[in-house]
Amino acid sequence: MRSLSTPASPADCKGRLLNASGEVLDAASTVTEAKCKTGGRFCAFAALLGDRSVVTWGSANCGGDSGAVQPQLKNVQQIQASQGAFAAILADGSVVTWGSANCGGDSGAVQPQLKNVQQIQASQGAFAAILADGSVVTWGDARFGGDSSAVQDQLRDVQQIQASGHAFAAILRDGSVVTWGNRWGGGDSRAVQEQLKDVQQIQASLRAFAAILGDGSVVAWGVIDGPDFDQPRDVQQIQASDCAFAAILCDGSVATWGDADYGGDSSVVQDQLRDVQQIQASERALAAILGDGSVVTWGNVNYGGDSSVVQDQLKNVKQIQASGGAFAGILADGAVVTWGSPGCGGDSSAVQEQLRHVQQIQASNFAFAAILVDGSVVTWGFWKYGGDSSAVQEDLKNVQLIQASYRAFAAVLGDGSVLTWGDANCGGDSGAVQPQLKNVQQIQASEGAFAAILGDGSVVTWGNADYGGGSSEVQDQL
Repeated sequence: MRSLSTPASPADCKGRLLNASGEVLDAASTVTEAKCKTGGRFCAFAALLGDRSVVTWGSANCGGDSGAVQPQLKNVQQIQASQGAFAAILADGSVVTWGSANCGGDSGAVQPQLKNVQQIQASQGAFAAILADGSVVTWGDARFGGDSSAVQDQLRDVQQIQASGHAFAAILRDGSVVTWGNRWGGGDSRAVQEQLKDVQQIQASLRAFAAILGDGSVVAWGVIDGPDFDQPRDVQQIQASDCAFAAILCDGSVATWGDADYGGDSSVVQDQLRDVQQIQASERALAAILGDGSVVTWGNVNYGGDSSVVQDQLKNVKQIQASGGAFAGILADGAVVTWGSPGCGGDSSAVQEQLRHVQQIQASNFAFAAILVDGSVVTWGFWKYGGDSSAVQEDLKNVQLIQASYRAFAAVLGDGSVLTWGDANCGGDSGAVQPQLKNVQQIQASEGAFAAILGDGSVVTWGNADYGGGSSEVQDQL
């Protein structure tokens, strides 16, 4: 998580674009966006304006209504989101929270302790703040790490905190680790505590943690289903799906662990995993690009874990994009190869001849959209959820970027206008606001809606109101 830079000067437009961790996404953009999840779905927005105030909209249960704390939201430096709440760090180091109390939206019990806060991390239902003196303050649902009292005296000289879905892990200055939260989510590391020394970084899945030590070895704890964990060595980086991990080792091989149904068991393809350059994940499968441009896949076959049907086509692959249950690989010549669930875009045969000179691919959960070198777009996957763009195909020219919600797409054209397609209930129909969609600079998406930032710093939203598609009540503040 990275804090914003110093407060915006008068020369700045109106603000900056952030993700849910407070990271600046595009320094040229104007209004920020932070997303709050409920049931694994984003359903509220928080816009950080150039004067460091905040405007929110979307589901009140997810933090879309900050009215109760609005007067306090001044000089905001950073915003973090749990599954149902937001937490904002102010310039003086204090914190303001709103949203569901069960997800950390009420920090009243620890408010006097929230001073000189440097950064905040969030699990699904709780927050953890690191103070300037290296101590930690937590709040929210105890089942998600909101109560750190059992380890409070150990939380000293904390350098960084990582979160799984249900727990937290803090790296101390001496390289040791302190954990708390749900034991089934990685909140209890006692079984491996003696091994947790000289920890350099921690990666998290939904229910477990994996720490890379200074010597390149890995220590894992939490719910680690599947084969016995064989501690890998010389680890360079770790990729995580919801319930599994994949580590790329120094020699280019891969070590996996976790739930086999999520990619935690790569034994069937282990001898093929050599000179691995990068790994991409769908919901329940993993795909590795090797140094020679070939691809190796494993995990649930219904989610792209079996690429055997197209294996002879997977040559000179430069990048891979994933939907919920399929993969799409872009080759060096701009062609595309797909595999996985047809209902999620794993079968592109109907448009294969059009997939030439592809520059980039965006994915919803059920479909893909490819931007070609001439600025046109080709789509495939489940037609109702973005796989069929025929209604706007003639106008899809000079496309600059595409953003996706759960079941729809929005494309920004070279003239700053926007075209949408897919499920209308997820933002696939922008007709009601089409005249306002001019000079669009950036688009962000929740699970069921879109928010477009215009050149003058104003915001236009559309889609499901419960997911942030209706900002009319705060429009004059944006």
